[in-house]
This record gives sequence, structure tokens and C-alpha cells, in this order.
Amino acid sequence: MVSDKITDKVAVITGGTKGIGFAIAEILVKSGAKVFVCGRSKKDLRFALEDLSAYGQAAGEICDVRSEEQVRIMLDECGRVYGGLDILINNAGMGIFGKTVEELSGEQFRQTLETNLFGVFYACHFALPMMKKRGGGYVINISSLAGQNAHPRMAAYNASKFGLNGFTESLMQEVRQDNIKVSYICPGSVNTSFGGDIADESKSWQLQPRDIAEMILNLLDMDPRALPSKVEIRPSKPPAK
Repeated sequence: MVSDKITDKVAVITGGTKGIGFAIAEILVKSGAKVFVCGRSKKDLRFALEDLSAYGQAAGEICDVRSEEQVRIMLDECGRVYGGLDILINNAGMGIFGKTVEELSGEQFRQTLETNLFGVFYACHFALPMMKKRGGGYVINISSLAGQNAHPRMAAYNASKFGLNGFTESLMQEVRQDNIKVSYICPGSVNTSFGGDIADESKSWQLQPRDIAEMILNLLDMDPRALPSKVEIRPSKPPAK
């Protein structure tokens, strides 16, 4: 699928070297976008760019989104390579599961919020002026159903995603008159290695990374007058309890 709303648009995907992020980068580059991915692993970045470059224009940068300076440098590099920015997909995230608040360390709590919430703020802070120079753009934040449904032993992750949802809704209202659309996607269970999980065929009932990528493609292809500001997506038929 190639859309004139996506062809030649510059898209940054944080955490774009594997899992959901890579699936997003792949579907966008195949749709004609110029993709710029970032991740913390040089090896993962190299492999991702090798794969993505087979389909179109792809570049990237090592970046830990917990660092405001690294995020600034990463987006500056995107601007240098492609001349601007049209689409920002905030996908980088982390989760620590199975620990009570008493068991969770302060550093683990801090890292989770710095990745899932502060990192999104940093990226938006530096990306918005770039989008305004182009006359508009689209910000899509990958949240979670855990951002509206609290669970025990997930306090840090819940807090980060609840915060992300509120941040995104506020941002959406701030920039809508600048022709910048803002949406957030709340997936349920996705078959990836996120949070120490193992992706395998036994979990084929779960959402697949491509399901999220296709949702993003649909959002980007919508008429400019329409804004699905929040999207929930979950497995259609989880195992019966």
C-alpha cells in the first residue's frame, strides 16, 4: 500500500530496531516513507538498517531516549539527513513486571518513567518545531491498555503509561491548530520479547507487531479532517478463562 500522504514523508521511530518499532519502520518504508530509526544497541541498529534499506530510504542513530541530549542529537541528525521531519512515532519503552512496589527499586521506577514518559516528552519537545517548519505533521505515541487498567506488580509501568496518556491528550489540544495531529495507541498483549517475555508460536492468539504497524498506516492515511486521538486494539480471541 502506497499513499500520497506517506510517500516521501520523513518518519522517526524510536525503539525502531526490533519488535513493534521495527514492524512500524518496515511498513512505512515499504509505503514510500523515509524512515529514521533509533535504538540503544549498535548491533540491532545495524541489522535493522540493513533490512530496511532493501525496501527504501532508511537511516538511524544510536539513542537512549532517557537522555534529553541524545534525543536532541538524534533528531538533529534526522534533520541533517532528510531535511526535516513529518512523522514521529514514540515507541521506545521498557517494562518491569512481577515486582511489588516494596520490591521495586527506586532506580527501576525512575528508569521506567524516564523511558516511557520523559523520553516521549524529549522527542516531542524537539520534533514539534521541525514539524511546524514543514507546515504540520503527525505524532503517534505507543501506549498500552495498562495505561488505563491498573494491575498489581506493574506499578511503574502503569504509572508511566497513565502519565503518557494524559500527556498525549494535552499535547493533542496544544498543537491541533498547527496542523499537527496527535494520537495514541493502546495495545493489549503483543507477541514480542518486551519486558522479558518470549515471542513464540504458542502465543499466536496475541496481537502481532504488524497489527500495530498497520493501524499506524491507517491513521496516517486518514483524511486530515479526521483525528482518532485514542485507539484501543486488543486480541480478538484470547484464551478462555
